[in-house]
Amino acid sequence: MARIVMKFGGTSMAGIERIRNVAARVKREAERGNEVAVVVSAMAGDTDRLVNFCREASPLYDPREYDVVVASGEQVTSGLLAITLQSMGVRARSWLGWQLPIRTSSAHASARIEDIDTGALLAALRDGEVAVIPGFQGVSGEGSLSTLGRGGSDTSAVAIAAAMKADRCDIYTDVDGVYTTDPRIVPRARKLARVTYEEMLELASVGAKVLQTRSVGLAMKEKVRVQVLSSFGDAPDGGDLPGTMIVGEEEVETMGMESQLITGIAHDKNEAKVTLAAVPDRPGAVASIFSPLADANINVDMIVQNVAHSTGSTDVTFTVPAAELARALDVLEKGKAAIGYEKLIHDTSVAKISVVGVGMRSHAGVAAQMFKALAERGINVQAITTSEIKVSVLIDEDYTELAVRVLHTAYGLDAADEAA
Repeated sequence: MARIVMKFGGTSMAGIERIRNVAARVKREAERGNEVAVVVSAMAGDTDRLVNFCREASPLYDPREYDVVVASGEQVTSGLLAITLQSMGVRARSWLGWQLPIRTSSAHASARIEDIDTGALLAALRDGEVAVIPGFQGVSGEGSLSTLGRGGSDTSAVAIAAAMKADRCDIYTDVDGVYTTDPRIVPRARKLARVTYEEMLELASVGAKVLQTRSVGLAMKEKVRVQVLSSFGDAPDGGDLPGTMIVGEEEVETMGMESQLITGIAHDKNEAKVTLAAVPDRPGAVASIFSPLADANINVDMIVQNVAHSTGSTDVTFTVPAAELARALDVLEKGKAAIGYEKLIHDTSVAKISVVGVGMRSHAGVAAQMFKALAERGINVQAITTSEIKVSVLIDEDYTELAVRVLHTAYGLDAADEAA
């Protein structure tokens, strides 16, 4: 008998027929004698609809009330799945975030899980009951409903799996695994049998939509084995189609597999570029820009500062999530006197393209190959950021798909070039 957390995304829960399909998969696991907890997202499109309602009500909405609104989507699907399972003869009940409880920080719309009380949950599982838990939500120390940020249901699932000491956390999505890039852009993209936590963390952070960044980081920290599977279609034996396992690098090495140079190419159009022109070139100037943004829980990614010359001023360019642009501009405008910049410029017509692979640690020239491939197709690089296993560039949004295709071929990732 195994203890398993099954997580289903928005497309898997989009309507009663799909919820019945999910219920059938859950029932199959329960009938194998496994202890099963299910984490669900809102129906596809529901969260966006609720978020838009908040923005229409007020562009600078109260984050506490935002959480109250957007958390309702997962509450609906958890109740519907529990009802559907009951109709199939499966003992099931829903557990809302405050009922477990899932305790979080007080940073509304981007709360972090601090603790999960699993006592009552584990007792129910041992008694043969399937637990259905809405993802994305918890309760703050003040007793307010809180949410974990977009894609937070993945984090909920991994956190619950860690707290329950589950044998595995299965993430069911509308894709059947992790690919070398988006197959909708590159049809010859290959599905990967295994990806290391570190590679998946980088891929998720730079635009791969399969898993939320925080969920991968948590899985790596807690050593939760995560499997990405499709919730559509079955293998010939009636089981799940093979997916992608997210594992530690040591497990890959134990299997005698050598890390390939590049694992995948990711892209992200949900970026906004912000430039502060003529910032005084003095100690503390950069801190006066980024400290208020940090206080407002606005994540900053790429940062470029031009070299100051005789003018005594410099330009500072950085990127923020497009959804946070309005709040970032508000923070910067309020801090104009303290920062001392002359002009605030922003651009949402940009995209971030990234190449990721643990093989970069032992190979030189990865970045040079990227820049050369892009230059040969006339694609200009506006900003660059790197890590030990990643190189990211900011480009004009119009060149996104071309850049992905060019780089996928340049690094030999096309299925025709290498056996899957």
